[in-house]
Parts: sequence; structure tokens; C-alpha cells
Amino acid sequence: MTQTTASRIRNFQSFRNLRTLLLLFLAVSGALLAGAAPASAHAALTGSDPKQGSVVDKAPTQVSLTFSEKVAMNDGSLRVLDPKGKRVDTGRATNLSGTTYGVKLHSGLPDGTFTVTYQVVSADSHPVSGAFTFSIGAPSQTSVSLSGQAVGGGVVGVLYGTARYVSYAGFILLVGGAAFVLACWQRGAGVRPVQRLVVAGWLALTGATLALLLLRGSYVGSGKVGDIFDLTLLGQVLQTKSGAALVSRLLLLAAAALFIAVLFGAYVKRDEADASGGSDGSHESAEDAAEAAAAEKKDLTFGLAIGGAVVAAGLAATWAMAEHASTGLQPGVAMPVDVLHLLAVAIWLGGLSALLTALFRAPVEAQIDAAAVRRFSRLAFGSVLALVATGIYQSWRQLGSWSAFTDTTYGQLLLVKICLAAVLVGIASISRRWTARLSEVAAPESVAAAVVARREKARTTVPADSRRAAQLARQRAAVATAREKRVRDADPHRAGLRRSVLAEAGVAIVLLAVTTVLTTTEPGRTEEAAQQATATASQRSGPLSLKMPFDTGGEDGKGTVELTLDPARVGGNEMHVFVERPNGKAFDVPEVKVAFTLAAKDIGPLPVTPDRIATGHWSASGVQIPMAGDWKIAVTVRTSDIDQTTVNKNAQIG
Repeated sequence: MTQTTASRIRNFQSFRNLRTLLLLFLAVSGALLAGAAPASAHAALTGSDPKQGSVVDKAPTQVSLTFSEKVAMNDGSLRVLDPKGKRVDTGRATNLSGTTYGVKLHSGLPDGTFTVTYQVVSADSHPVSGAFTFSIGAPSQTSVSLSGQAVGGGVVGVLYGTARYVSYAGFILLVGGAAFVLACWQRGAGVRPVQRLVVAGWLALTGATLALLLLRGSYVGSGKVGDIFDLTLLGQVLQTKSGAALVSRLLLLAAAALFIAVLFGAYVKRDEADASGGSDGSHESAEDAAEAAAAEKKDLTFGLAIGGAVVAAGLAATWAMAEHASTGLQPGVAMPVDVLHLLAVAIWLGGLSALLTALFRAPVEAQIDAAAVRRFSRLAFGSVLALVATGIYQSWRQLGSWSAFTDTTYGQLLLVKICLAAVLVGIASISRRWTARLSEVAAPESVAAAVVARREKARTTVPADSRRAAQLARQRAAVATAREKRVRDADPHRAGLRRSVLAEAGVAIVLLAVTTVLTTTEPGRTEEAAQQATATASQRSGPLSLKMPFDTGGEDGKGTVELTLDPARVGGNEMHVFVERPNGKAFDVPEVKVAFTLAAKDIGPLPVTPDRIATGHWSASGVQIPMAGDWKIAVTVRTSDIDQTTVNKNAQIG
């Protein structure tokens, strides 16, 4: 009974370790999904006409928006609202050229501030939304709120992010578990815990894919839970690139189901036939039968490997064809690289999960051997090399500069991922050392035979109608299980390997969560491009001040004019002009005029006649600057009835 109690304690500890991993998975994924931005815009708005915050003299006939990549739009994607919140666009958004999209406006629009809202889907399948204002004539109050414009958040966003995580996890368990069995431990095809792991991966990926299909319409649209089961939205999703990728994934999963059936059906039966072949008949016929069975198994293994590789690559391609790799720089190279990257992740982390399952859950008669662990160690090392090579390319493609590592969210998450991967490799090196010292349990065949004999004896010696006998049988089974557990735990090197692999699995869970968030984060290259596109508007801080000497040519015609513009932004500004003599005293001149010209956009000159406030001080309020740019500011100073001059200087405004 003492031995049985010890066995139960060890079983409980194993269960507690696995439960800890599950809790870690839930905590990390929940924290990352909750902390992620509601809308991860991968297509950035790089320009618009009219410009954001600009003031135009007359009503435009259309509003156009330019993005960093192509986007998908529908009739409600681009809206223009008047100061009262009423739509003033025609409702049909069109692709004007390249990545520029526009919508026509109704004629006869009044003066005031108008709001432009957009809600589109980027080329890599992620929703993008935002809003900005422009004014006709002069700015005015508006009843339109710019808050709540983000999409991809709320309950639907969390559900969608969770389904994405589950789909990645399912893919890893399915592909990595099957690869582990075929390449490292073929005897594991008949081990129930390993079978359940691979089947669980298939079920998780299938269920998550169906959930993504249902959630997709609401995720990129209204964000309402009630729209999840809207068949109209589902029909629209099926016509998109993302919908086609998800449907393709479901079709490939049907092929994967057939692969699993053969792997855990005909393949296992072939192993059983190999084990029982040659028990009857002559020695020569037994050898012939064994050779034939070995040849058939080799052919079956080769067929499963080829078929499994095709299905696995196809599944990985369903991500590559609809997300980051499908857009931006070098998509023809990026998509195959992305497929290879996903397969390497699956083989490494999925194989690690299968190894963990084999170490903790496989029965004694099917205990994994050191050779299988060493084969996986070599396979994992090759996967890490592939990950490094493909990861370097992907990092260059998505970041574009060293500064993006620290200045963008994508780069910061990528640094976290690199650190986690380094930790994982470090723990894997410890596992390799345990593997090198791993010793086989003494006489595994005799142990397995003894276990089978005990179980058969328990079945044959128990009367069918005896309740007491049934209870004794359960007790004997518990004792037999305890003995099996002691045999399995007898090797300290195997116990050390289990602990290191368990640590690897814990880090892998966090790594997968970070990777999932990374795939929904705006790439650093795109984020920096958007920052550069809007940098002009944020270059200035505080009012603009210019000093310009002048000389009208007449008597007492020299001096200095100083112009200040506050806040020197698009829209209304406060302007002051100070005229001084060469000795610094105020110069009482008869007239001062100012004109603004933006030659790059063929705007102006826009004349401004300031009012005299005091000796040498002129002022004008509400000076309208329609858009940001390099403006030429011309100041005309008249010192007498016939003596005047114009001086000018260029300055960045807005």
C-alpha cells in the first residue's frame, strides 16, 4: 500500500505539472490578447485629399485616402459626415489609382467642419479604421465624435484572437506530433496518449478554423456578437482572400483526417503484423514474411511522409497566402519562406509536445527509447537552424531598419520573441545533455511481458459474477500500475529529461502567445512609413517667429520686421507683426501687408491685412492655413506714400 501511495503522489505531481502548463497557457494568452490593441492596422493611412485638419476655400467634389498598401472596401467603408453628423457622400467608394481610394460628395455643401471615417481591411487580412476632419471656409463645431472608431476589439476581437491562438496550437500539435511519430518514434503510432495528442491538434485546428469563419464578418465589420451567425456576412467573407484561405484549410484538414486514420490504423496494424509474423511455419518462411512486411512498412512510411508533408505545407500556406507574407516586399519569396518557418515551428514545438506526452503518459511496455529521443534532438536542431534563417529574412522584411527594433511595437515584440527563443534553445541544450546520458530501463521486454502476464492473470482468475473479485481486480490493477510507474521512474536521467522538456514546453507556450500577437501587430516597416508620412505635421512645436531686415530705399527707410504665427498649424492662427528701427525702437510705418504662398500645391498668394494695434505693432486673428507645407511668407512694408518694399522667407507650417 505504501508503494501504491507513492505512485499516486508521483501521478499527482505529473498531473500538477501539466495543469500548471495549462494555467500558464491561459494566463499568458489572456494577458496578451487583452493587452493587444483592438485594431492592429497593417495598412497605414499615408495621405488624404483634403488633408487632415486642412481648411479649403470651396467644397471638394470628392474625398480620397491613400494607404501604405491595397485595402478592401465596401459601400460603407468610407463615409463623410457634415457638422451635424449627416452623411454627405454618395456611398460608393472606388479605387482611384494604386493604393488611393475615394468617394464622391454631394454638391452644395455648406461651410464648416466635416468628418471622414474609414473602415477597411488591409491586404494581410487585418481590419483598419480611423477618422479625421477637414473644414470648408472656416472650422466650426461638430456633433460627430471621433471616439469608438477602432475595429477588431471588444468581445468579438478577444474571441477572434483566441481562435487564432488555438489554430496555431492545433497546427503545431497536428503537424509536429505526426512528424515526431514518423521520423523519430514509429512505435509511438500505437501509443494512445500520442494518438490523442495528434487528434486533439486536428480537432483544435478544425474547430478554430470554423470559428474564424463565423467571427470574420463581425470582426472586420460591426464588431457585434449578434452578427457572428449572420449568413449574409458569412457569404461576404467567403468571397474574400481570408475566407478562401480558411475554406482551403478545412479541405486540407479533411485530407489530414485521412492521414491520421492511416497513421493510427493501417500503420499500427502493420506494426502488429511485424511483431506476430513468423511465429508459425519454418524459419525460412518467417524470414521471408518478415522481409516482405518490412518492405511494405517502408513503402507505407514513405507514402505517409510524402502525403503528410504535402498536407502540412498546404496548411501552412493558408496562413502565408492571407497574412503578412502575401503583401509588401517580395511576396513571391516571402510566402515560401513563411511556409518553411511555420513548418519548422510545428516540427520543433509539436515534436516537443509529443516527447513530453511520451515521457509522462506512455505505458511501460511502450516507453520511449533513447534512440528516439536522440533522433528528435537532431530533428529539432535542424528546425532551429531553419527558424533562424527564415526569421532573419522575415525580420528584415517586416522591420526595414535597426531603429524599428526599439521604436515600433512590432520590433519590441520581436525582441521578446527572440529572447524567448534563445531561452528555449538553452533549455533544449540541457535536454540534449540528459539525452546523452539516458539509459534504458533494464530488460524492457521482460518488464513488458511481466506486465502483460499480470494483467492477463487478473482477467482470467476473477469470477465474472463476484463483486468482491472485481474489487480485488481493481486493486491488483492499481498495484500493477504503481509498479509500472516505478519502473518508468527508475532511471534518474529519464526523470531529468522529463523536467527539462517540461520547462521547454512552458517557455514554448509563452513563445506561441507572443507569436500570435506578433502576427496581428502592424509591421515595423509599415509603422515607420506612416510615422514619416505624418512627420511633417508634427515637426514644429510652439509658435513660428521670423525676423527679416528691410530697406524701402527712401529716407528713414531701413528697419526690421518680425512676424510671429501661433500655433503655426493648419487651421486658424494668431499673427503679430512688429516693425522696428535699426536702433531697436518701434517704427511707426503707415502700412503692413502679409501674403502666404504654397508653391508646391499652387496655393496662394493668400493675402492678410493686419490691424494696427500700437506703434510698430500689427495683428490679425483667425489667419487660415489650409494645409501643411513649406510656405513662403511675404511681408510688404510701406514707410511713406511712395516708398515700400516686400521681404519674404520660407517656413514650415503645419
